[in-house]
Amino acid sequence: MTPNPNRIYLSPPHLGEHERHFVEEAFQSNWIAPCGPNQEAFEAEMAAYVGAPGAVALSSGTAAVHLALRLCDVGPGDTVFCSSLTFIGSATPILFLGATPVFIDSEPESWNLSPQALERALRDASQQGALPKAVLVVNLYGQNADMTAIQKVCDTYRLPVIEDAAESLGATYRGQASGTLGKFGIYSFNGNKIITTSGGGMLVSRDTAALDKARYWATQARDPVVHYEHSELGYNYRMSNVLAGIGRGQLKVLDERIAQRRAVFDRYRNALEGKHGITFMPEAAFGASTRWLTVLTLDADSPVKPHDIIAALDAENIEARPVWKPLHLQPVFAGCAYTPHAADCNFSEDVFVRGLCLPSGSSLSIEDQERIIGIVRSTLQRGG
Repeated sequence: MTPNPNRIYLSPPHLGEHERHFVEEAFQSNWIAPCGPNQEAFEAEMAAYVGAPGAVALSSGTAAVHLALRLCDVGPGDTVFCSSLTFIGSATPILFLGATPVFIDSEPESWNLSPQALERALRDASQQGALPKAVLVVNLYGQNADMTAIQKVCDTYRLPVIEDAAESLGATYRGQASGTLGKFGIYSFNGNKIITTSGGGMLVSRDTAALDKARYWATQARDPVVHYEHSELGYNYRMSNVLAGIGRGQLKVLDERIAQRRAVFDRYRNALEGKHGITFMPEAAFGASTRWLTVLTLDADSPVKPHDIIAALDAENIEARPVWKPLHLQPVFAGCAYTPHAADCNFSEDVFVRGLCLPSGSSLSIEDQERIIGIVRSTLQRGG
């Protein structure tokens, strides 16, 4: 599909002046295939940015989740506890490995995995002799989960934590980089992310031996001999040298992109918060969000529903989206267990009904944003 130059997208790519230099280097050296100087440099530069000992550049964030789960020895018959309020790419790798996801609700304070629900679910699983192999925590819309509380619960049962930071690169939690708080961390460089390689991902960890294993698996598990020898099952998961060049250029402006996204959020909040029942996704006290997407909810008794605003914006060639549909409600995961935040709080289902995401690109002009705000206001004023 060819992008419409007149359409305002939810979160479009925002290229700068550095990417072309690294891509041209790849062309001039004829180093196009997977592996190469850009790929190695992108891994080193990303690891340095987030403060991780090592990183592996991959074809997608989903591939990184898959490898992290395999490194945690997840296999057929196992379970993995996973955030429910997220994109499906966080959980499908559990199925790839023949395991079963068990979904955990989010908490209102951060919109991320609820430590209270996790504690109840793990206690019940322990009593049944059915503890998971790992806990997969997803950081939603640019904000980190409460990893101290989550890690404390997981340490009780000696469970590894995988931190899916696909949406939160550049965010912090108590001064640490999002994605570096679990045993493994995942980033995504899909076209809609805060920085992009068009498609790609990254796996980071303090365990460099595990990263070496992931790199081996990601290159078809080719053994180090002259002929093609394969002793284990591998995958074609490596990021190309060309795309890594785009990533290197994008990484140079990541802090600038975060500041731009936060400015977009602030303009929305200043114009709309508290009016007509609008509440914006909170920023938890324990860290700084990138505001990858600006997300809001409408009061439950509002006559205007998210789909009314989405339709009004679409009529003006502007893209908006609902909040993620919880994975425990997705047909492909029918029958999977789910634990709500509390007996009287099913947060992920509630926010799916009441929430929507507004255009949040770092290149969004003030004029276009004011136009969006005007459409939202008029839709609310006329009641739908």
